[in-house]
Amino acid sequence: GGGGGNDVRASTVKRGNGTCIATGAAIPVEYIRAEGRAGRMGAHLLAVVGEGARGRVYCEPSPADLNACREAVKFSADAWKPVGSLPPRGKGLGFRVQNYGYEEWWQLFTDRQLLALSTFSDLLGEVHGRVLEDAKKSGMGGDEVRLREGGTGDLAYADAVVTYLAFVIDKCADYWSSVCTWNNSGDLIRNTFPRQAIAMSWGYAEASPFSSSTGNWMSMVDWVGKAIDHLPSIGESEVCQQDARVRVRNTEGVVVSTDPPYYDNIGYADISDFFYVWLRRNLGDVWPEECATLLSPKTAELIADPGRHESKQDAKQYFESGMAEFMSEVASSQHPDVPATIYYAYKATEDTEGGSVRATGWGTFLQAIIDSGLQVKATWPLRTELSNRLRSIGANALASSIVLACRLRPSSAPLATRNEFIAALREELPDAIKVMQSGDIAPVDLPQSTIGPGIGVFSRYSKVVAADGSSMPVSVALAIINKVLDDVLRILAIGTAKDDAGAATNEGLDDVPHGEESELDSDTRFALAWYEQHGFEPGPFGDADSIARAKNISVEGVVEAGIGKSPGGKFHLVVRSDLNENWDPASDTRPTVWEALQHLAARLEQSESQAANLLRRLGGVGDRARQLAYLLHKIASDKRWADEALVYNNLISTWPVLRELASKSEQLQF
Repeated sequence: GGGGGNDVRASTVKRGNGTCIATGAAIPVEYIRAEGRAGRMGAHLLAVVGEGARGRVYCEPSPADLNACREAVKFSADAWKPVGSLPPRGKGLGFRVQNYGYEEWWQLFTDRQLLALSTFSDLLGEVHGRVLEDAKKSGMGGDEVRLREGGTGDLAYADAVVTYLAFVIDKCADYWSSVCTWNNSGDLIRNTFPRQAIAMSWGYAEASPFSSSTGNWMSMVDWVGKAIDHLPSIGESEVCQQDARVRVRNTEGVVVSTDPPYYDNIGYADISDFFYVWLRRNLGDVWPEECATLLSPKTAELIADPGRHESKQDAKQYFESGMAEFMSEVASSQHPDVPATIYYAYKATEDTEGGSVRATGWGTFLQAIIDSGLQVKATWPLRTELSNRLRSIGANALASSIVLACRLRPSSAPLATRNEFIAALREELPDAIKVMQSGDIAPVDLPQSTIGPGIGVFSRYSKVVAADGSSMPVSVALAIINKVLDDVLRILAIGTAKDDAGAATNEGLDDVPHGEESELDSDTRFALAWYEQHGFEPGPFGDADSIARAKNISVEGVVEAGIGKSPGGKFHLVVRSDLNENWDPASDTRPTVWEALQHLAARLEQSESQAANLLRRLGGVGDRARQLAYLLHKIASDKRWADEALVYNNLISTWPVLRELASKSEQLQF
């Protein structure tokens, strides 16, 4: 009650299984689902969030608050409800709520939410009349042709305004459903679709349409207004809903720019129905042809949804053959002077069938591109994803899309052996990676971004021939590209590998140019070798001694350098929380790149200004620490050390800000 108190309790639901709050008894997920499908699952108002003198306060519901919920039930009885069924239980990519009795779209909204959404929807007809009247009074004039028929006068203007307001109501539906959760760290409501799925929510939040907090009506108006501001002020375009294969086939000299469907990741049509049921209600008169169907069309949707096929294998076959057909149409029809541009923003995965590894998702699409006769001519990462979406918060989620520019592969394209392909990768990937890093691409995006130039090399050949004479598939090419990426990152971070006697060896990439500036100090080389084996965990002193001897140093020297400790026959790297907060690189008698990197990461956790001040004092060592961070991120990601990977990803993602702050700080040091 009051300001919220300190009564903290463990969650009573975990992976669908519940715990009785009265007795502590376990409640199986099967029972909970059965009760939900029987209509015996409800909701209770737990708290009201308000504005306090120092931020949000969580208050116990008052009798008036509880009565407001009950009153909404009475008024919502006559409110319009969106009709249309969710995908059947057990079907639909990313849908889980059907297990708990949600079968119709209106069931995803509380009575208060339905009342609010239907009320705003009912007002659109009145708004249309008011806008039309004001347009006539202003002398806009023009024809009396509807917007859908190409009109440009006052009637079309009223149609346009109502169309945009219908988009606002759709935005409201995204924030006014019983699937919306509460973001504890930000003290604000999270929308229905922080990811492209509808999952069961055991504690949901309701936004007040008339508040000044996240999810209010005017904030949704502002969002749509911002989108309109970015639309071209002049020009016309034609939009049609049609099978992409047919559209490309029937358009001569087509220019294609596409963000393709992501295999079995997202059920686009099913998810769009959440918004379509409201659009159909609100725009049926303005756009009758577009809103003619009860739900969005799904039969020809090109995704690998097992729920629409006899088996998972049939779904894969449907997607792969359809995508191959689409890319073949692009190769046959595209304009000779303009490349096709293709975007992607998801991680390639692999699965094993019958003992063989096959590419899924992006790999399948790349295979379709190459088989169609197209060649990847250029690639570049683009920042396209919101950093505050659910998968990005505190996670190593992709923040970029990669755009590929594709043209027809010349008929004279040569064959290549596996070794020739690898040699070309080793020669060309280092420069491509340097360019990406110069653009401050986040480490989490680097492996995905490297696929672009790597496949660019692969696709320039008519075929890459394996030792047995077979054609190398994309899945194998992706594995090779990832291995070469490991080698390149290691060479760029460490420099030329040396044997125990200090002589240069051929370890890594033979032909990558190295300079003295890329050489790492021996202590850092030791720390890197230990990190790959143990991370920051302790290990036998003998292991540390062996690594140190190979680097021509001693464990005692590593301890003296301040990057390790060796208590009781063990050794471990110094964790960031134990670093000396007053460390100064200028006064350190044995400074290391490893130490510089860890101190930068530690100080960034305190503030950007502290990290920037250290970066200024590090000078050129800071750039070497940044390069090392890319390598450590790759190691941590491969070993599934998520928290470690996040540290290095955050540091490099913040690097442009740190660099700017360091520059400003340096300018003040005159």
